[in-house]
Amino acid sequence: MDSGPLAIDVHGLRRRYRDVDVLTGLDLAVPPGRVCGLLGPNGAGKTTTVRILTTLLRADGGRAAIGGIDVATDPAGVRRRIGLVGQHTAVDEVLTGRQNLLLFGRLHHLDERAAHRRAEQLLARFGLAEAADRKTARYSGGMRRRLDLAVGLIQAPAVLFLDEPTTGLDPRSRDEVWRAVRDLAAEGTTVLLTTQYLEEADRLAVQITVLDHGRAVASGTPEELKTSLGVNRLDVVVTHRAELGRAAEILGRITGTAVTVDEDSHRATARTTATAATTVAVLCALDAEDLAVHDVARRRATLDEVFLSLTDRTDPARRTGEDTAA
Repeated sequence: MDSGPLAIDVHGLRRRYRDVDVLTGLDLAVPPGRVCGLLGPNGAGKTTTVRILTTLLRADGGRAAIGGIDVATDPAGVRRRIGLVGQHTAVDEVLTGRQNLLLFGRLHHLDERAAHRRAEQLLARFGLAEAADRKTARYSGGMRRRLDLAVGLIQAPAVLFLDEPTTGLDPRSRDEVWRAVRDLAAEGTTVLLTTQYLEEADRLAVQITVLDHGRAVASGTPEELKTSLGVNRLDVVVTHRAELGRAAEILGRITGTAVTVDEDSHRATARTTATAATTVAVLCALDAEDLAVHDVARRRATLDEVFLSLTDRTDPARRTGEDTAA
């Protein structure tokens, strides 16, 4: 077991914008070589956290370290260990892919030969070699984002911060970025990923931390968080909409829980801890009523349901601080 320092180690982090508390005592621990998803509603503090950890913003209180290096007291040391891909594409569209990488290589103080060598390595790694001499204005969204990732890896950072890296991308481009992130994690890079897409966190992250009101309200693997909700869904889909009411009544009676009905999909759903025996009892009762049933299924809680159960979005006014200032 690795006894070295955590890749990301945060205790009691606080940040205030004017009269709004955006971070109110955040704790976060990410071991080396892990993809950690940071989830939360708009204004929960995700981007502020990334800005503090990447030395772009000073905290008002608490402590944060990257690989054992304190963010506040040794920001230069932290910058040598990290890469950052922000919400918006940072590459120059007038330049080619190769020229962008050469430019950033020189900005990172690589000599000309080393910058060329690193650019060729990254172009090959991210599948951009054939488009290397094409202006990035002609790149697809997925190609630009992969070039962004390549720029973030100029110095082969130990920790890479991805702040909503697939926002606005189509499904194919998003999948390209996901594959690139998986490859980085497989090679040992620690990744902190903030995202609005719960499927993205579910697919990529080994560890997920959910933020709300500026602090962590839950942390664990995706499976642990789903299990923590303690309920499953029992769905009944009938063939004929006219029979949906009777099916819902049977489902509620047997599970002893409230039932929601979606008439468009002919679906009745009970959130319940129902066992397989309960599912069988529902099936038998539906059959006894001679209802035409299209599907009966017991489904686990989704990450969306976990997110909604953990976060309180009833007070939008207190979230304006990060939206306007971060």
